[in-house]
Amino acid sequence: MGEVADALLDRIVAGELPTGAAVPGELELSSRYDVSRMTIREAVKTLTAQNILRVERGRGTYVNPVNRWSSLHAVLRATSEGTDASDSAVQLIELRRMLETGACELAAQRISDEDLAALDAFLEQMRRAHHAGDLQTFVEADLAFHDVILHASENAFIAVLFEPLSRILAERRSETSVVPAIQEHAISMHALVSEALHRRDPEASRAAMDAHMQQTLDDLRAYVLQK
Repeated sequence: MGEVADALLDRIVAGELPTGAAVPGELELSSRYDVSRMTIREAVKTLTAQNILRVERGRGTYVNPVNRWSSLHAVLRATSEGTDASDSAVQLIELRRMLETGACELAAQRISDEDLAALDAFLEQMRRAHHAGDLQTFVEADLAFHDVILHASENAFIAVLFEPLSRILAERRSETSVVPAIQEHAISMHALVSEALHRRDPEASRAAMDAHMQQTLDDLRAYVLQK
């Protein structure tokens, strides 16, 4: 049953069954996957329970938009493997903006001297990698810089929420940071965030992170999504 649910999710993520599409009937699906109708029924129930599918009585079963799904695993698959990459990239930044601005505000009140030194080190690493054309090191330092802030907030829920996103964040950073201008903007914005945190100023730290997220969104639209 789980294999059939995964196979159906594969088709949804790949765009074979796009948002609003009707899911084939039990007979067609049982023939395609060589399983019983009961197995098909249970697979559909699984995806319905995750709000990936919806059942309309008397009409059929349909695919819901991703923003209605309740399975983080499925949403991450749709975001990283799906065909609607542009919307997903924007939504990821929107999520980061909501969480990271608050985390930065908290971190300003709780950050240690060791964490501040780590921010300086990662920022310098970003600068060196930028000048050397080392994309992988740049992305690793960028992610590590943000990770320091998330943990410095001392809010366990924030770190736990970000953990499942780590792989897709790395993928998205690699896609955008390949543009030299985006790297330059990122270095400048990270420096402003670091300065505000060094002053331990909550309002300035939140504002600096918010400005960073806006710059990230602007760069995404200007350099990546227009292609």
